[in-house]
Amino acid sequence: MNIIKKVLIKQIVTEKSKEKIYGNFHNHKLRLEQECQQLLFEKRKLQNKPGVSKQDIEQRFQQEINNRKEKIKLVDFKIDQLESLEIGSEIIENEVDALVEVEIGSNWNDLESQAIVIKDDIVIRIEK
Repeated sequence: MNIIKKVLIKQIVTEKSKEKIYGNFHNHKLRLEQECQQLLFEKRKLQNKPGVSKQDIEQRFQQEINNRKEKIKLVDFKIDQLESLEIGSEIIENEVDALVEVEIGSNWNDLESQAIVIKDDIVIRIEK
């Protein structure tokens, strides 16, 4: 019988992978900042239209802007954590689905603890 289970993808931190992760964080932060600017622009545009409640618009848009600012703080925290990571340490990067064959007599614990370890986008080992 085949089942689908989650498999952890672990990454060994290298200078190259740190730069790549930092680039992803930086791009995500820029995108969030641009969304904040766009929301401010849309808010001003809507507030100048007649027949709309300026207070409702202010409240709705401010909530969305605050949500993005919280996400920016989280990205900043992740960047700080990334800077403190030592080269050679393992981090959990992702989780994927895998098709696993299960038979009578299979050890369930062996099936549970699978992981794929990568280094600079190359699989270096599969942990069972």
